[in-house]
Amino acid sequence: MNFNKIIMKYKVHHFEIKMQEDEQKLEHFLNGLRGEVVSIVPNVKPIFRPMGATAKVDFLLIIEKR
Repeated sequence: MNFNKIIMKYKVHHFEIKMQEDEQKLEHFLNGLRGEVVSIVPNVKPIFRPMGATAKVDFLLIIEKR
């Protein structure tokens, strides 16, 4: 049997973000990618404050299939 190998190439982009300020920057970055965006993984960092806990996204991992 002859099986053709399908090789998929992926690129992982590290995108620093401030959620309130970088919406346009993220949109421009995503529209500039050559391949298909497979997944966007946020890095959620917990923040503990005197009034309670919250969370912050400090960067995104964007997986692109080329």
